[in-house]
Formats: sequence, structure tokens, C-alpha cells
Amino acid sequence: MFNQKKHPPMRNAIGAGMQVQGPCTFEDGLQIDGTVLGDVLPASEQSVSKIVIGPTGQVQGTIRADFIVIAGTVIGNVQALEALELQASAHVQSEAIQYRTLEMQTGAVISGQLQPQLMPPSTPAKTILTGEDQAV
Repeated sequence: MFNQKKHPPMRNAIGAGMQVQGPCTFEDGLQIDGTVLGDVLPASEQSVSKIVIGPTGQVQGTIRADFIVIAGTVIGNVQALEALELQASAHVQSEAIQYRTLEMQTGAVISGQLQPQLMPPSTPAKTILTGEDQAV
């Protein structure tokens, strides 16, 4: 679904069996197959961010990224600044589910208010930093 824009590399992971407590920030992409008890937010709003919550992944807190794919469980607000994909195994319980574009597979379960967002006309483009672009 997310072929329209270039995606950041998936450099970070919370593996199955791991539990992280408290707010969690990340750069580029984050794969969650374990449990996060707290908010999951990009470290910078200037670069493109992506969160993938696998089928065994669970988050209790707000999640925010440009691109979000959910196959696991989220209890908390969801803020997909660009696109949100809910796979068939997704379970989302939220007061607010915000997105610009939404893809939802048959079987996904959501409880909450869907809030499509319009992009402001003067929003600056975000950049993707590669290994060569980053200072050592």
C-alpha cells in the first residue's frame, strides 16, 4: 500500500518476549514484536518515520509515525501522519485513530473514532537520512 513514498530503513526492533516500559523514541523505522507500555514516538519530526507492529506486538500508549502498519494490538491513540494499514490480525482500541490514508483488511478489529486528516498545503517535505548522510 505504501508504495507512493520512499520508506525509511527499519533500523530498530523490540523483539518478541521483550517488554519496554515508559515512553519510547526511535529514528527511521521501528518493528515491534514485543510489548511497549508507554508512548512510541519518532525522535525527530523532520525525517520520515515508520512503525510496524507485528502479530505478537502490543502497545499500550499513543503511537505516532508517518507510516504505521498494525498486525498486533494497540490500546491508545494512533496518529499516522501519512498512511495507516490495519492487517487482518490487528486489534485497535483508541479514542482517536488519525490518518491521511487508510487500508484495512478484512478481520481487523477497531474500537474508536476514525479521524481522516487533510494535509495542510504548506507542509514541508521530510527527508530520509541514509548512512552516508549522517555524521559519524
